[in-house]
Amino acid sequence: MRPMRPIRNSAKAIIIEQGKLLAIQNRDAAGDWYILPGGGQHPGETLVEAVKRECLEEVNVAVVVGDLCLARECIGSHHEFAEHDAAVHEIEFIFKCTLAPGAVPGIGTEPDSAQTGFAWLDLAHLERWRLYPAILRTLLPQRANPPHPVYLGDVN
Repeated sequence: MRPMRPIRNSAKAIIIEQGKLLAIQNRDAAGDWYILPGGGQHPGETLVEAVKRECLEEVNVAVVVGDLCLARECIGSHHEFAEHDAAVHEIEFIFKCTLAPGAVPGIGTEPDSAQTGFAWLDLAHLERWRLYPAILRTLLPQRANPPHPVYLGDVN
């Protein structure tokens, strides 16, 4: 077993417009899969600053950051991608965000290495997509407001 890396904070954005969720599109041997825009927090950077920077880097949009909706812990050895992510321990802070006026998504300045694009996923049919964390497929369609409880624990 590989040693665990240091715990990493990550700031993510839930951006919903007209019943659709903005997601990062990635591809692996099994096909397309999706994650929320966002990523690692830099030293000296607030979580709000991190989510703003990451949205620009990945989907080329300025965002208005709202309330913290969810906090997710991901201990890689416990989940679906354990063979690749066994050393990962990440805490994701997921914020409800809106696009800044005039913002139009596109490929950002620093897309993720597996990123192939972005997509608007229909909230009514999230179960059709490989969206991670998978729990979002059931949490998001049920709630127009931030879901509760905020802390989700170590879930896939």
